[in-house]
Amino acid sequence: MNMKKIDKPEGKLGILVVGIHGAVSTTFIAGTLLARKGLGQPIGSITQLSTIKLGEGASARTPKIKDVLPIAKLDDIVFGGWDIYEESAYDGAIYAKVLEKDMVDGVKDELKAIKPFKAVFDNEYCKNLHGPWTKTAPTKWDLMLQIKEDIANFKKANNLDRVVVIWSASTEVYIPRDKNVHESLADFQKAMKENSPKVSPSMLYAYAAIDSEVPFINGAPALTIDFPAMWQLAEEKCVPIMGKDYKTGQTLMKTVLAPMFHTRMLGLDGWFSTNILGNRDGLVLDDPASFKTKEVSKLSVIGTILRKDEHPELWGDIFHKVRINYYPPRNDNKEGWDNIDIFGWMGRKMQIKVDFLCRDSILAAPLLLDLTLLMDLAKRCNFKGVQSWLSFYFKSPMHPDEKNPVHDLFAQNIMLRNKMREIMGETGYVNDYDEAEY
Repeated sequence: MNMKKIDKPEGKLGILVVGIHGAVSTTFIAGTLLARKGLGQPIGSITQLSTIKLGEGASARTPKIKDVLPIAKLDDIVFGGWDIYEESAYDGAIYAKVLEKDMVDGVKDELKAIKPFKAVFDNEYCKNLHGPWTKTAPTKWDLMLQIKEDIANFKKANNLDRVVVIWSASTEVYIPRDKNVHESLADFQKAMKENSPKVSPSMLYAYAAIDSEVPFINGAPALTIDFPAMWQLAEEKCVPIMGKDYKTGQTLMKTVLAPMFHTRMLGLDGWFSTNILGNRDGLVLDDPASFKTKEVSKLSVIGTILRKDEHPELWGDIFHKVRINYYPPRNDNKEGWDNIDIFGWMGRKMQIKVDFLCRDSILAAPLLLDLTLLMDLAKRCNFKGVQSWLSFYFKSPMHPDEKNPVHDLFAQNIMLRNKMREIMGETGYVNDYDEAEY
């Protein structure tokens, strides 16, 4: 193995989470702290549990990824973040009720020490949430500068060598790209100073992080960093960015089943998906404007795996509908139902029914751990701009405008592992990903 020359993960890594009180965030933070104390297993984390095949033939071996890829150790992580509520991460974890109190109490002192910075929040972008712990300033540009100051202060106060920022807050209302705001960096900077409604809070966090030369991950489906001005900033600052929308639950199943239809050349007439969810995310998505953002993300999957232009006789007229219903009794226990109408030999009709009773935050938490560690690695590799090799983790992976995103979970897995091998200086990749096949 001839590993590429990259900076080693020495010193402390700060992880700043936007929305530190949320169910996903507190489950991620508490679980990571529990895992490093040996009080729980980081199940679902590729970086912590999975192996990777290196070499071929008699010299092939399959070590654990964490033993051969130069990623930060769990002991070196320091958590912080922002929220619209002042209470500690411990209070957030107890409120979320994802992990049992007895388990959370195993890292009670550590969680209580994690106090959020005041958040940049505007009710116009998230209508069903209200919180008092928020910043004020004359312009959005000034708010962005306050976030930059928080990042710098967090790094200095905790004697950190590196920082990653991850958006894990609620889904904002749908904002389409505007060529007068999002196309150029100069226009976007002007829009922040003029308080344009096309500049959302998540964009301010993203700009502040990237301008501070800190990697930024967008875990929600909002526009946030998925436009040319942010790409330009990331290139100029040599910062890796990636998003959007963590791939859990129902969409995870779609990225498994749709490739099966593609591989077997089975036709698809329609796919109806509905969910019930009772946590704060469900409350936010009860607003039609926020749901629109999520809907666009969820609807993007099938059409890019089953392309109507490729096989119109099989996938030329797919009816795809998605619904999410807020149902408080379920809290974080999401249930997703799918009705899938397919057809096969001689056009004969068939159906598939899926009932997935999942734990949204339990599925998402390991994604946050992997993404923060891998984006820190990407920064130390001097990677910049959109990191398509991390598509594995997202419902709606960011991609260049001129290319189709890869949604097939298995193709994404190959992309991820081949990039890891490349970073390690491995030659003779196995199962090379060929975009033409997908």
